[in-house]
Amino acid sequence: MRNGTTITESILIIQIPLFTVIFLIYILTLAGNGLIIVIVWAEPRLQMPMYFFLCNLSFLEIWYTTTVIPKLLETFVVATTVICIPCCLLQAFFHFFLGTTEFLILTAMSFNRYMAICKPLRYPTIMTSNLCLRLAFSSVAGFTIIFCQTLPLIQLPFCGNNIINHFYCDVGSILKAACTDTTLLELLDLLATSLVIPGSLLLTMISYIYMSTLLRISSATGRQKSFSTCTSHLTVVSLLYGAVLFMYLRATMHSSFKIKIASVLNTILTPLLNPFIYTKNKEVNGAIRKVTACSRACPQENNVQHSP
Repeated sequence: MRNGTTITESILIIQIPLFTVIFLIYILTLAGNGLIIVIVWAEPRLQMPMYFFLCNLSFLEIWYTTTVIPKLLETFVVATTVICIPCCLLQAFFHFFLGTTEFLILTAMSFNRYMAICKPLRYPTIMTSNLCLRLAFSSVAGFTIIFCQTLPLIQLPFCGNNIINHFYCDVGSILKAACTDTTLLELLDLLATSLVIPGSLLLTMISYIYMSTLLRISSATGRQKSFSTCTSHLTVVSLLYGAVLFMYLRATMHSSFKIKIASVLNTILTPLLNPFIYTKNKEVNGAIRKVTACSRACPQENNVQHSP
């Protein structure tokens, strides 16, 4: 009994700090991305295509991290870390659907930057509200890809221990838990991954290659402004694609620990960092200060109006 009690106490000592850290990260992620959505819709100066796509990205980040963290937090609270097979499949579907949509939104953002920098005179007539809505809705095309990828998983027979060596359900872990030949499904997974990740990355790179023409801008101020509008997007693209490419090259890895580290960066840390990266933008920063100043001034005005 003494040995069992010692092991249980050691596990609790590790789990409590982990629960606290991940819970705080989750709250900060919700607050940061929620703040960006509120600021963009409240500030008229931010009613632009770039911030419309940023709003969509923040919305996706909230739900993307929500598909994983609440269940992960539950594993720190309850004694058993069990998830039913339908719930596991549902988590895998929404996790990859939202992740795929993020890649497509980032590609749409790079196209928007290309139009703003390379075709500034035609930008207002091309990047209309109608086109922005079409690009946003076309990003949901990932639903078809992920649905076709997830549907065959429902038919898989599962037997044995059904242990998933991960902190959330992904397609690779589910295929390993199946007690049948999954070669065809693994090929479909590889095909879907190849279409979404390298495909969207290629389009983003093409946009930035064309944007290299900004070096021809004679004005140093114009060059600095062009770079500043791209820095935030490039940082997010580097973080997201870097982590995902590292994770999906797991076929060459022998350590599941490295995969989990990459998954943490992709699933937990990137949604947390995005608001901090984009709030470095002068326009967003100025809008936050304006809303903060207004929220402080409004109660004082109300107090003056109601004072006898």
